[in-house]
Formats: sequence, C-alpha cells, structure tokens
Amino acid sequence: MVKIGGVLVCLVIVAMDIGAGILGIQAEVAQNQVKHLRLFIFECREPSQDAFKLGFAAAVLLVLAHVITNLLGGCMCICSQEEFHGASPNRQLSMACLCFSWLIMAVGLSMLVIGTMSNHKSKASCGFSHHHFLSIGGILCFVHALFSVAYYVSATAALKEEGK
Repeated sequence: MVKIGGVLVCLVIVAMDIGAGILGIQAEVAQNQVKHLRLFIFECREPSQDAFKLGFAAAVLLVLAHVITNLLGGCMCICSQEEFHGASPNRQLSMACLCFSWLIMAVGLSMLVIGTMSNHKSKASCGFSHHHFLSIGGILCFVHALFSVAYYVSATAALKEEGK
C-alpha cells in the first residue's frame, strides 16, 4: 500500500508540474496573438487577458506542486558539510534535489510572474519586451517535475534507511 501511495504522490506532482508547463506555454501563445509593435528591444502591445489567466494558473500549479513535494517528502535537514559527507547517498541525493527544486521553482515562478504581470495592465504598455518569459517559465515547470520526483523518492528512501 505504501508503494502505491508513493507512486500516486509522484503522479500528482508530475501532473501538476506538466499542467503548469502547458499552461505557461499556452499563455505565451495567447500573449503573442495580441497586436504589438516592436522596435529592437522596445515594444508596445496590448495586454492579453487570456495570457494573464493562463500564466496565473500556471504559477499557482507550480507553487502547489512544490508545496506538496516538500510537505510529503519530509524534512531532510543537513546543517554542516561534515554532516553532509557523513550522510547516506540517498540523503545526499535528496538534499541536492531539494536545492535544485527550490532554485528551479524560484526562477520558473519569477518568469511566470513577470510574464503574467506584463499582461495585467488594462491599457497598452510600452517598454522593454518581455518575450518568452511565460514559455521559459513553462519549460522550467517540466524540469521542476523531474527534480521534485527525484527529491520525493530519495527522501522517502533516506527516511526508510534511517528507520531500519
């Protein structure tokens, strides 16, 4: 039963991250469908309400997947370098995956928020172009799924090792 629960948790995390990635890419497509004028790195364009909604949904799904991963993965705390070198390989892998998942979530969420907020205004805006922030954030959601599942699996294995 525990193995089925672990597989189910991994599937939920992957489904949420993949959903966030697809929504981020769809938000980029919706953003590119509004009319805009571009001159080098400056751009004037109308905001897209669809891109705003899709980008916001992608950001929420990414955060939810990250929260579920961290809550269900348990707390793998390593406070010093000596403790890290003395830890089991599963625990070391879980800490590395945890750090990478936090980094990817921070960058991906930042990209999604920047792309989403550029579509929040009620009138046309001119300024530096915000090209591909939504699609890059969406792609990072896919990468987040890999590291989140790796963290969950390695943290669960490390907790079982310590329990023996």
